[in-house]
Amino acid sequence: MLLDLKHKERLQSGSDEITTEGNLWKIFALGFLGGLVALLTPCVFPMIPLTVSFFTKQSGNKSKGITNAILYGAFIVIIYVGLSVPFHFLDSVDPEILNTISTNIWLNVIFFIIFIFFAFSFFGYYELTLPSSWSNKMDSASSAGGLIGIFFMAVTLALVSFSCTGPILGSLLAGSLTSAGGAFQLTAGMTGFGAALALPFALFALFPNLLKSLPKSGGWLTTVKVLLGFVELALAFKFLSNADLVAHWGILKREVFIGIWMVIFLLMALYFFGVIRFPHDGKKKLSFPKISFAILVVAFVIYLGTGLTKNSHLKLLAGFPPPTFYSLYEQESDCPLGLDCYKDFDEGLAFAKANNKPILLDFTGWACVNCRKMEENVWSDPKVYKLLKENYVLISLYVDDRKALSEDEQFKIKLSENHLKSIETVGDKWSTFQYVNFQTASQPYYVTMNANLEILNEAKQYAGIDEYYEWLKVGVRK
Repeated sequence: MLLDLKHKERLQSGSDEITTEGNLWKIFALGFLGGLVALLTPCVFPMIPLTVSFFTKQSGNKSKGITNAILYGAFIVIIYVGLSVPFHFLDSVDPEILNTISTNIWLNVIFFIIFIFFAFSFFGYYELTLPSSWSNKMDSASSAGGLIGIFFMAVTLALVSFSCTGPILGSLLAGSLTSAGGAFQLTAGMTGFGAALALPFALFALFPNLLKSLPKSGGWLTTVKVLLGFVELALAFKFLSNADLVAHWGILKREVFIGIWMVIFLLMALYFFGVIRFPHDGKKKLSFPKISFAILVVAFVIYLGTGLTKNSHLKLLAGFPPPTFYSLYEQESDCPLGLDCYKDFDEGLAFAKANNKPILLDFTGWACVNCRKMEENVWSDPKVYKLLKENYVLISLYVDDRKALSEDEQFKIKLSENHLKSIETVGDKWSTFQYVNFQTASQPYYVTMNANLEILNEAKQYAGIDEYYEWLKVGVRK
C-alpha cells in the first residue's frame, strides 16, 4: 500500500493545501439565492413592509429608524450564521465526521422522509410550525426595546417564518454536508441566506418610497410555495438515491431515478397549466407567465427523457442522477464512462508496476455530486478520456462504501492522542488512507504518482477540462 495504515507511515505529497475560497463564494451565492427564494414565500414577504414601517414610524426620527432596521438585518444574519457554529466543533473533533454523517445510509433515508414531509407542507396539506410558545416568548422579549428588543424581533421572524424557510434551510444544510469543506461551506451558505433575508429590511428602510413598488401579497405567493414543493420532492429522491448507491441496494438505478424526476416535473407542468390543484389553491386563471413556465418545464422533462438511453449524459444535471454505470442496462464495466479501473490500491499498484504506467489515484464517493460532475463533464471530453484510458492506471477509492471488511482486514488506528478509529468498512479504509496520506477529507481528490509511489504533480480537485487535461499531461511527462 501507499502507506501501512496500521503503522501510520505518512507519505508527504509536497503539494500546497488546496484553497476552497472560490468554492465558499459559490456556496455563499447559492445560500443568497435560497434566501431570495425564501423572501418570496407567504411567511416572509408580507413581513417586509410591516417591519420596515414599524422601524421608520416608531423610532422617533428617520436616522434612528434606519439604524434600527440595519441592526435588525445584521441580527438576522448573525442568527443564521450561528446555526452553523456547532458543526465546526464536530469538524474539529474528527475531520471526516461531516462526510461520514452525510453519506450515512439511514440519515439519507431520514432526509428523504423529511423532504417528502416538507414538500406536502408546501403543497398546502398541513402547516409546518414551531411551538407557538417559542414565538410568543420571543415576541414578548422584543418589546424590551433597544438592541435586545431588536435582536428578539429578528429571532421572532426566524421562528414565525420557519414553515417556509425550514425546508430551504434543510436543503442548504444537507447540501453543505455532502460537499467538501463541510462546516465552512455551511457557514458560507448560512451567511448568504441570512444576508438575502436581511437585505430588503435595510434597503427599504434607507429608501422607504420603494415600498410602494412592492407587489401586493396574493395568490402568486401560494404558487411559489407549490413550485418549491415540487423542487423539495425532486431533492428527496436525490437523498434516497445517495442511500441506495452507498448501500448498493440497486433500487434507484439511473433510469428509474430519471423516470421519477420526469413524473415530478410533468406534474409541476400540469399544475401551471391548471390541470392540478392543491388544497390552498383558489380559482386560478391561466396567464402568459404560467403557460410559458409550464412549457419550459415540459422542455426540461423532454431533456430528462434523453437520459434514459444507454450511456447518455445529462450534462446540465451531472452529479444528480446516479452514474451511468449504475444502470438497468448491462454494462461492460462498473467504472466511470466504461474506463478500466481498480477499486483496491494494491491491485492497481501491482498492475502499474507490471506495465510501467503512472497512476491516477481517484478519491471519490458514491454520494459525491462533484465527483459525478467531473466524470460526466470533464473525463468525458475526448482528449481527457483518451489520456486516462491509454496513459494512466485509474484507481478509484470510494470513501463512503459501507461494505464491511472481512474480520481479518478490520483494525484500529490511532489518528491522534484522543482519537482511536475503527476501520470496519471499505469506506473507512479509504477515507482514512486519504486523510493520513494527504491530510484532507474532501472529494473528488486526484493524485498522480508513478509505480514507485513518487508524486508527479500537485494534487487536483474540481477543475475545468483544459486545466485538468494539462495537469494529466504533466503527470505523463514526469
